[in-house]
Amino acid sequence: MTSTREVLELVPGKVSLSDLRRIYLGEVELRLSASTRGVLAASQAAVQKMVDDGQVVYGISTGFGKLANTRIPADRLADLQRNLVLSHSAGTGTLLTDGVVRLVLATKAISLSRGHSGVRPELVDVLLALFNNNLLPHIPAKGSCGASGDLAPLAHLSCVLIGLGSVSAQARADVTTGRDAMRALGLQPLTLGPKEGLALLNGTQVSTSLALSGLFEAESVFSAGMMAGALSLEAIKGSLKPFDERIQTARGQAGQIAVASAFRTMLDGSEIVSSHTECGRVQDPYSIRCMPQVMGACLDNLTHSARVLTIEANAASDNPLVFADTGEAISGGNFHAEPVAFAADIIALAIAEIGAISERRLALLLDSTLSALPPFLIRDGGLNSGFMIAQVTAAALASENKSHAHPASVDSLPTSANQEDHVSMATFAARRLSEMANNTAVIVGIEAMAAVQGIEFLRPLRSSAIIESEISVIREHVAFLESDRYMATDIETMRQWALRANRTGEAHSLLPSVAQQS
Repeated sequence: MTSTREVLELVPGKVSLSDLRRIYLGEVELRLSASTRGVLAASQAAVQKMVDDGQVVYGISTGFGKLANTRIPADRLADLQRNLVLSHSAGTGTLLTDGVVRLVLATKAISLSRGHSGVRPELVDVLLALFNNNLLPHIPAKGSCGASGDLAPLAHLSCVLIGLGSVSAQARADVTTGRDAMRALGLQPLTLGPKEGLALLNGTQVSTSLALSGLFEAESVFSAGMMAGALSLEAIKGSLKPFDERIQTARGQAGQIAVASAFRTMLDGSEIVSSHTECGRVQDPYSIRCMPQVMGACLDNLTHSARVLTIEANAASDNPLVFADTGEAISGGNFHAEPVAFAADIIALAIAEIGAISERRLALLLDSTLSALPPFLIRDGGLNSGFMIAQVTAAALASENKSHAHPASVDSLPTSANQEDHVSMATFAARRLSEMANNTAVIVGIEAMAAVQGIEFLRPLRSSAIIESEISVIREHVAFLESDRYMATDIETMRQWALRANRTGEAHSLLPSVAQQS
């Protein structure tokens, strides 16, 4: 298979957040850095020496988990690794999305390539070949507690390497199984060497990839929420004074400073802003006035989570870790996904709050006693209900997100006969983020659509060039609501607008981003 995608060389420990986003979107092909092959070979040789010397090492010559004290004969070590993959292929639920699977393949290759896992370079080559040829293993989303690695989902990935399991193959209807995928690569199914099955299954790559996916979607809805907030501020003729740089500097919070600066830039030159400087309104409601404080805190949380997840995506997180320089294999706990669980919980809080404050701004727009706009933003109210029920939908989703935002990391159930007696629940913590981001995208999209409607009731006054450009973008797809019509199509259009908001348009390039803050 050929491709015109740019080649990204993976240097373990140095893969950036921007690189991870491009991997998620499928914009690149992956190549292992030349220096890494020697590191992998040395690590694998260290494991082979342990086997040849008859050393008792967890997961290499013993059973797993509570069965760690069971010694495995040398002539059964290949069976040990294969059985591990088979027994752990116990996942359930819907399949992970293509973008998440791409991240799983890449981050597993990165982790193994740190040289502490004792695997052959050829095993990493297969992972990258699957990625580059769009042969994406089917990985059920449920079945990991985020503790001894993402065992069940990573086992389903590993099945493909040994010729089992199933795959999705773009434009290859004849490739559906793991054996088909290996044949398409010109390979026979692998016979896993000592520790290779364990190295594939141990690790936080599924939790981390789900959390990265959630982070990327959260950044999109953050950006869209910023734009929707600016539109709402204009629609109600809100004040820019609370966005004064001096107020932000007096507090010193980095996200708040960046957010307020972005609002000032977006609204610079607005006729609407200048039209009501002497209107007598002293203070706007918090959902308008406190946008720098709320959205700034969300940005800070997303930025922190981005740092944690970028580190984790580059980490050696299996067990035991091999140190080729001393010939040791040391058991530890890098597979425990607590950092990922905390990061995912923090992202969940940010997503929920972006939606919560957006829903309050939407309610403000529809309340004529506060906004001075027509009730429910519709002419001939009574005959027409306007945005009345769209706000109900937004409220339902904002409430749902509050339940989803309950931290998953505070929960734990022991597994493996109490050998694994504290787990992170990072996989669920990360898996819920996509649904939450979609909920918030709907909320923010409805707000933006309503705010544009509100601004157009203020004509002939015009906003800034940046805001007017965004209004034009929205109006290309969603018409002014002259009278009641079928709303679901418009809401879906605006959901899609919200989820791509940080990647398109002049206005969104001016907004603070996680990448800028990291």
